[in-house]
Amino acid sequence: MRPHPPFRRGFGRALATSRWAAGGALVAVAPVAAAAEPLPRWELGAFAFAVSQQAYPGADQNVARALALPFALYRGPILRVDQSTVGVRAVRTPRFEFDIGFAGAFGSASSEIEARRGMPNLGTLVEFGPRLKWNAHVADDGTRWRVDLPLRGVFDLNDRLASRGLSFEPELQIDRRSASGWRTTASLGAVIGNERLADVFYQVDPAFATATRPAYDARAGLIAWRLGLSASVPLGADWRLVGFTRLDSVAGAANRASPLVRQTTGLTAGVGIAWTALRSSRPGAD
Repeated sequence: MRPHPPFRRGFGRALATSRWAAGGALVAVAPVAAAAEPLPRWELGAFAFAVSQQAYPGADQNVARALALPFALYRGPILRVDQSTVGVRAVRTPRFEFDIGFAGAFGSASSEIEARRGMPNLGTLVEFGPRLKWNAHVADDGTRWRVDLPLRGVFDLNDRLASRGLSFEPELQIDRRSASGWRTTASLGAVIGNERLADVFYQVDPAFATATRPAYDARAGLIAWRLGLSASVPLGADWRLVGFTRLDSVAGAANRASPLVRQTTGLTAGVGIAWTALRSSRPGAD
């Protein structure tokens, strides 16, 4: 569920954005070794970032957030806290992986978003659930083509982890790492939600209807298309600079007619820096 986009993606990647947008993406990024170097079994450090993000797909306003937080990575053969995986990687073959992944996004007050003024706030949402990864192709220059198929439950941290529905977010990623440490990732995907999730972003109950915001009954289906690009570069042995941009579009979306949809496309962009304080001398399982 990423109309908040947005954790598109967790620790261990040059950049990981929450796949959607509801008041600011929670981005998690950690250092990535050069392609020729094995990644350590574990890493500890800190990450700081700033992001400007469309409040939700179809919103005509952006919200800005900044955050600094610690990170911890672990790359065991089964137990993983890395690259949006948290917990168990049940299956891994050269072509397929099956694991448990997560994503999330900050909430926002309705007073920040003119279209939602007077309506309930958008809570901080977290996603958690299984993901199938298909390593479709590796080119001669090391460029990797991968398809992610995550199905996740969505929960509201501001409401005692109340369920906010289900999201399915298929995505094609094209990833390239250079021997000098540069990493670039391009992605194309979609966010599909059930009716409960669509209600979070697009439902207008009669109690909140106004002359310019008529009542609207949201329905399940496509929430947004998503096109993203991220890059990271090392700044010495322990520091890494990352940046990303993402374009969301509600063209053809199930709730394009909602009065809360004010524009078709919206841009999210962010920049961050990661510092690794400690790392294992033992290489990771992969």
